[in-house]
Amino acid sequence: MKILVINGPNLNMLGKREPEIYGVKTLDDLDRFCYSVGKKAGAKVDSVQSNHEGEIIDEIQNALARYDGIVINAGGYTHTSVSILDALKAVAIPTVEVHLSDVKEREEFRKFSYISLYAEKVIIGKGFEGYAEAIEYLVDKYKK
Repeated sequence: MKILVINGPNLNMLGKREPEIYGVKTLDDLDRFCYSVGKKAGAKVDSVQSNHEGEIIDEIQNALARYDGIVINAGGYTHTSVSILDALKAVAIPTVEVHLSDVKEREEFRKFSYISLYAEKVIIGKGFEGYAEAIEYLVDKYKK
């Protein structure tokens, strides 16, 4: 089983950006964590990060026939991008949406997610553990 983890804008700033919300661990720490969780669960995990909507869409489209599942934290694009939603729908790969922080407890504009209109599971506010839950969910789904 192969899972693609996609991180959107500003997630490359983990460890520096608002540590009171996102903590002090970095994107590299998150990537290593996801690879480790995947390995334990019996999946190969690849990860990408982009601050550019078109690159995220390209990664989703390129996942077709290459990955069995997608874990996506689209960052701010979660609340604005119909195009990312359309790309996910087009490839029809099982997808889990993840957010490090509890977006429902933050600014009003963060309470709506285009990604949630497609994702079969949404995990918020669990930090890195949310990614583990997403990877394990996809592995369990694939085994059934």
